[in-house]
Amino acid sequence: MPPFGPLRVRGSQQRLRRALLRRRRTTAAGLAMTAAALAATGASGAVGASADTPSPPTFVSPPSSSGREPAGRSSELVSTAVRIADAETVRLLRRGDRVDVIAAAAIAPGPAGVMDGEPEARVVATGVRVAEIPKTRELSSDGGALVVLSVPRATAAVLAAASATSRLAVAVC
Repeated sequence: MPPFGPLRVRGSQQRLRRALLRRRRTTAAGLAMTAAALAATGASGAVGASADTPSPPTFVSPPSSSGREPAGRSSELVSTAVRIADAETVRLLRRGDRVDVIAAAAIAPGPAGVMDGEPEARVVATGVRVAEIPKTRELSSDGGALVVLSVPRATAAVLAAASATSRLAVAVC
């Protein structure tokens, strides 16, 4: 068989550029149509979000010894940091999400090393807004992760007390 010289195809770069340009235009058109459809339906982009106005948060009132609180201070929103027991759950949260905070009391093992009874859980706050999720350098398996919540001042005290005695969990509303 006689030796052949190299095969040279002319215009291949031009065709490749045109194909890529067409792909970009198609992708841009698809994204524009998706954005227009979302804007028309009023979707906010959050998972499980509805076009309805979100319900206002409800809070579990803390037990008070005097039964009275300073006027105007109970409804003031403050930011409070709470440690959620499951760090992987915190990774699913985003700023602005509404969550229920649940406190689960730890059960000590009985004399035989067997857990006695069922763990008791109570809802500490309902429908509170996630204000911030601090970046952590390293997550320990038992240390959980921090979340900053925007809650009324009275509920912040209840959250602090619950976090001192219980492990906290969140449920996304």
